[in-house]
Amino acid sequence: MLGRQVITTQQAQAIGVDPKFFHDVSDAVFMSSRGGDTYERTFMDALLVPGPGANNWTSRTNYPALNVVQTGPAEMSLYVNEDYAQPGAHLRQYSLRLDGFTSVRGDYDGGEMLTRPLKFDGSALYLNVATSAAGSVRVEVQDEAGGPLPGFALGDCRAIVGNEIERAVEWNGAGVGTLVGKTVRVRFVLKDADLYSMRFGAEAR
Repeated sequence: MLGRQVITTQQAQAIGVDPKFFHDVSDAVFMSSRGGDTYERTFMDALLVPGPGANNWTSRTNYPALNVVQTGPAEMSLYVNEDYAQPGAHLRQYSLRLDGFTSVRGDYDGGEMLTRPLKFDGSALYLNVATSAAGSVRVEVQDEAGGPLPGFALGDCRAIVGNEIERAVEWNGAGVGTLVGKTVRVRFVLKDADLYSMRFGAEAR
């Protein structure tokens, strides 16, 4: 936020920031791209806001370093510049679940999401999902017109309860491999749950 000075000259002197670097403030924001140099700002709220203390409200503090890094089987991290142009300048690590920047959320009273018509390859559907102990996610595969496909109705789906990066969806023994090449829609019914991502792939062995 160029020119948005939050701290006073006296506060800047107290923390030892370079006099050129306390007249602006920064948030880290989330943008997405499908490749190239075109980015979308779907989520206008800040992803990371400055922390408490005058040292966090200076120019270029709260800048992310280049790249998001996978730091564990179920974890990714980003590194953010703090205390820029100050004696204690450093990077801070922030960690979150893999693919965990955004989610589709259903609250305790429930919610639904329906995909656009799509075609897929693979014999299994995997979800990156987290529910509460009382929550759940169920999935229905529909035809292009919105009717449930035989064997893949909501009532056929085994409720998903838990917190997993890659959880296979089960429908009373039916496998989505029989639907490869067909145009389908996928309906998600969520109760106190977050759906972070979905993918079709080969069945785990």
